[in-house]
Amino acid sequence: MRIVAAILPLVFAVAASAQTADTSDPVKVLVSRLELQPYKETIRGLTKFGDRRQGTDRNRAAVDWIEAQLRSYGCAQIERLKYDYQPGTATRMPRNPPAPAKGQRGSTGVNSDPLKQPDEALRKLNEQPSTPGPREEVYCTKVGKTHPDEMYIVSAHMDGIGWGEAANDDGSGTALVMELARIFSSPEVETERSIRFILWNNEETGSNGAEAYVAQRKELQGKENPAGSGRYPEPRWLGIIQHDMLLFDHGMPGKDGKLPNEQRPEADVNIEFQSNSKMAAESATLAWTVQAANEKWATDYPATVGAHMSYTDSNRFQDVVASISLRESERNAHIGRGWDPHWHQPTDLFVNFTDADFKLGLNAAQTTLGAVAELAGASTRQ
Repeated sequence: MRIVAAILPLVFAVAASAQTADTSDPVKVLVSRLELQPYKETIRGLTKFGDRRQGTDRNRAAVDWIEAQLRSYGCAQIERLKYDYQPGTATRMPRNPPAPAKGQRGSTGVNSDPLKQPDEALRKLNEQPSTPGPREEVYCTKVGKTHPDEMYIVSAHMDGIGWGEAANDDGSGTALVMELARIFSSPEVETERSIRFILWNNEETGSNGAEAYVAQRKELQGKENPAGSGRYPEPRWLGIIQHDMLLFDHGMPGKDGKLPNEQRPEADVNIEFQSNSKMAAESATLAWTVQAANEKWATDYPATVGAHMSYTDSNRFQDVVASISLRESERNAHIGRGWDPHWHQPTDLFVNFTDADFKLGLNAAQTTLGAVAELAGASTRQ
């Protein structure tokens, strides 16, 4: 009994020490602030603007709403990139080889028929066609304390198509970026390096918003302005983490072309880089760093790494900086061959996803937040 009595205080001391260590881990503190309901509500807020197709009033209203939300979070240096979009004049997307197709596949196209949307109110909301002309996309920045001249980009595209609500493509990614902006913008959170949260426009037309950003901002990297101010309007890019469709991994279609109704137990977050890009080695390193963060911080779903990053905004950066994309499943081998029946369809609606689906997106958020917090050197003041 005397031995037990002597050991018990030691056990309690170790337990108390472990608890203190847990709460003092800034990454754990930040990841714990991600919750399912706020993530869902941000997606729901985006769906109020229908499919948010670029070149429409609903798209412009959505950009205004996103900016207002970022301001409410206290996110600093909120800015808009302005550019002009004229169909047929943009630069072709990088020609990335597709992943090999294996197993049973269905087919997925892009819906352009408004009558396939049975909800009359939503059909009315989405009826204004896109017109060429000026475009805007919004971003904000968490300025690093010790290395403000270096930056990680966390991004998603806010526009959609298909006569639905674009809840998954890409409300899921946009909400993720906004949630991370909210958490990193808390006044007690500091980072050594800067983090920029960008919500691209014109992804569905060929990632033209990302293309405009690279064209306008690439040569400004790391330049202090004004000289001696310690301010860097465009910190040097260290990496970009793009988020594009994060809710639906129900597996491949069966021989009847149908998909399971529920998220499959083996669902995972796909982290993709482009193996034939000029920055392939750096991108692979970033991908595996993010995968390691998933192992450490994601609560439900694992992450896998693939070498085929296709048709998303990070492709515009792939030859310039380490670039990766997080998805629900592989873009070419899975999504493009029928694994997601809501892709660019009228059924891409908030109500068509379950909490298991939303948790996949939340796990992607945990993954990226954990990785970026470590990479950018996050800390929290007590």
